[in-house]
Amino acid sequence: MNIKTLRSDRIYQKVAQASPEEKLELFRNEMMAPFMKQWQIQQIPFKAEEPHGFDVIAFNSMMHRSPDQITPQLSEEIGLISSESFWQECEEAVKKSLSLFVEHGINLPVTDYLFTVQLGNPENRSLTINEGYSGFGGIPGFIWGTLLPNGYTIPRMKVALAHECNHNVRYQFIRWDHTVHLGELIVSEGLAENYATLMFGEEWLGPWVTKTNADTLNRHIKPVIREKLNVTGFDQIAPYLYGDEIAKLQNFTPVHMPYSAGYACGYYLIQYYLRKTGKTIFEATLTPADQILDEAKGFWDEETIING
Repeated sequence: MNIKTLRSDRIYQKVAQASPEEKLELFRNEMMAPFMKQWQIQQIPFKAEEPHGFDVIAFNSMMHRSPDQITPQLSEEIGLISSESFWQECEEAVKKSLSLFVEHGINLPVTDYLFTVQLGNPENRSLTINEGYSGFGGIPGFIWGTLLPNGYTIPRMKVALAHECNHNVRYQFIRWDHTVHLGELIVSEGLAENYATLMFGEEWLGPWVTKTNADTLNRHIKPVIREKLNVTGFDQIAPYLYGDEIAKLQNFTPVHMPYSAGYACGYYLIQYYLRKTGKTIFEATLTPADQILDEAKGFWDEETIING
């Protein structure tokens, strides 16, 4: 297994010192180009044919600092993610997260992995509602972390990366296409968050789970999501997964769901499934969502107890 770290801090330092005319292409070639295969899979143009057209820079800048924002005035922020200990901790989290599957007898089809951590866009509400950190790992071989660097988010980056590594492994075995349904996304997020807490402890649970109380989960979220598990189309799935506020930000129709309803539901669904079946999180990560949902039917009728 070959895990490569792209040190974004060094790229930011370089871009910060570059002239305004050089920033864009320097950022594109150093930060975006190493992920070329991901952009191709996602069908995002590497470079727009027209000025200010949609491409990897425009896409990346929605959640992250854009090249024009990376100036010497950002040096303190860049400095917060420039320590060797930070990157070592992140790399160890990725390495351990992936290696544990191999140690449990799972042969991963992908052997080369690239990960980085980028500075988040403080104007992005989807990021701030997540307490300033997030990630993406749905394309096998590529893992991203995103944060607004501070004393809260920096130590949580390793946990977020473990979460994303679980996605990365799952989608080496589970096919993702236009038929994917809400049930798959809820199962996937539940698996990823359970995996992260297995590695680092429940005290590191993300806000996408901890902000939901038992009453909201049992009385409001579970009865609605139970009836929507087969919904397809991301515009239909997103409001149940992320909740109304984020759905509105993405121009989707709200469905009266609280913040990250699907994440919280998925977390407790997978806990129920693991208890009921005796399966390990490693086995469950490779299991189709329909099978998990079938074996966890009792979850919807059982009162979920949330500790703490």
